Amino acid sequence: MNKLSIPKILKHFELGIISVLSLSSMDIERLNKRHSQENDMYYKVGFGLSSRLLSFRNGVFSLEIVVGKKWSKDYNSTAIELANVWKKTHDELSLAIACKVFIVDPNSFEYKKELIQNGIKPGYDARKGVIFNKDYLN
Repeated sequence: MNKLSIPKILKHFELGIISVLSLSSMDIERLNKRHSQENDMYYKVGFGLSSRLLSFRNGVFSLEIVVGKKWSKDYNSTAIELANVWKKTHDELSLAIACKVFIVDPNSFEYKKELIQNGIKPGYDARKGVIFNKDYLN
């Protein structure tokens, strides 16, 4: 019978959690496609707002949000709303403890609209962080 020592069991357990709290690039593309078809259409059509998942590592996922003209909420509210939408609608992200949000606002400068239309990624206008459970703070 194969006996594992306590440190080996803990190490194996830790590795298992880490693997659950990260996604491969293929999984991210699949999630982005599913989110675009199921959830993002509401925001795109209604508010000109789009979002996509950039990464998910160590329990933290990163989103990129492009704000449209019809969207009237500030960057903080936008980050909180869309981070929670992503977490609640995708089981793969349900164990996330936090979200990094990168916001592009083409309304801030006219040239950004042209860059986005030509497939060029402009710089971010804001960077926000969302912690999902208040108990993680001291």
